[in-house]
Amino acid sequence: MKTNKKVLIVGAGKSGIACAKLLIRNGFEVLISDREKREETSQELPSKISLINEGEAAQKADIFSFAVKSPGIEESNIVISSLNKSGIPVKSELETALSFSKTSKVIMITGTNGKTTTATLCGKIMNGFMKKKGAKAFVCGNIGYPVSLAVMKATSKDALVIEVSSYQLADSYTVKPTVSSILNITPDHIEHHGSMKAYISAKKSIFLSQSKKDFCVLNYEDKILRKASISCPSKILFFSSKSLIKKDGAFLENGKIAIKFGGEKTLLNPPSIPGIHNMENAMASALCSIACGADVKSVQEAFASFKGIEHRIEFVRKINGVSYYNDSKATNVDSTVIALKALGKTKNIWLILGGRDKKAPYNPLFPLVKKYVKKILTVGEAAEIIEKAFMGKAEIINCDNIFNAIDTVNKNAQFGDIALLSPACASYDQFSNFEERGKKFKNYVLSIEKNT
Repeated sequence: MKTNKKVLIVGAGKSGIACAKLLIRNGFEVLISDREKREETSQELPSKISLINEGEAAQKADIFSFAVKSPGIEESNIVISSLNKSGIPVKSELETALSFSKTSKVIMITGTNGKTTTATLCGKIMNGFMKKKGAKAFVCGNIGYPVSLAVMKATSKDALVIEVSSYQLADSYTVKPTVSSILNITPDHIEHHGSMKAYISAKKSIFLSQSKKDFCVLNYEDKILRKASISCPSKILFFSSKSLIKKDGAFLENGKIAIKFGGEKTLLNPPSIPGIHNMENAMASALCSIACGADVKSVQEAFASFKGIEHRIEFVRKINGVSYYNDSKATNVDSTVIALKALGKTKNIWLILGGRDKKAPYNPLFPLVKKYVKKILTVGEAAEIIEKAFMGKAEIINCDNIFNAIDTVNKNAQFGDIALLSPACASYDQFSNFEERGKKFKNYVLSIEKNT
């Protein structure tokens, strides 16, 4: 690495700006490149940080000691290509931020599905435990709060609970959490990583730099993870919703969560949130917390008060006997499978599908649609693709957008039916993110007047 302290941040998003502030605090000279030199972005930046466009950044690539790449920026990006040609190291915001961390208590959670719920619940457990010691747990990362901001605030006594995506992990090469966890791996983001093999490889990087003193929490029922565990250097703690875990780990026993750690077994009452997937999330959060030093009492206290997260199988309201659920966070097929399994009792679900297609097959939904779905309401760019996939397998209504879909349900659904927004697609065709999609769904549902 060059001896100069000039750094380029590629991408002026939330994490890029936070990382720039962290680097400035540590004596670096920072430039941020973005597609356009937006006035509103410039106003957010400290005076010491310069904003340049991608063309300028590409021309100056060889003057930097290293660069920090925002998640999701492609390798083909003009700035990244120029940096690579100049031999300039390109790091992730995650890896860069952690290099300045004062605390060694780091829990890092990933997975195709469930990582936000698990990280939130793990943060709740750790916060309850850390408060007793006059410290705090910062929940950060892909959950929406940049790791760089958490690192600037966390002391050596505190802990970091980090939700990490495959995008972040693909650009990280030496992350070394105290506790890592992969909840599950199913096809997702193939359009970004290029192949399922590359996607799995990105997820595995969460544990590859760990040591024998560290812990890794894995889902025993996931065949990909059982195979991946062979290359894991840390102590493995399996959790399972189907099998009895004989060594340290977690499993279900008579409706309770059994935790085995250090040779001791404890039975806990699970959180009151629907679905077997949430039992798995709870087991993972408990194991991550206990492996990082938390006591069982803190786990049970957090379980008792946890009500789930926004946009994930979230009950909105009941209108004329029809229950409306917001599952906007279901941006892939497997998430929608989980939602249908959690809510499905009889054939009464009006399923809202669509958005931006992610090039994953829809066939895992076929048996559940046949069993539980009354009608499929298609929305967004992927409508035609979904309609072809489900032709002859379900009654389909093209609604164009979620608001028309809600109106269709409100006019035609019967008492006892369920309206479920679980799109199995990205939101970027009609919304800026899944949060916006979920909020607009909820607001529209809440604005509907009940029939008198």
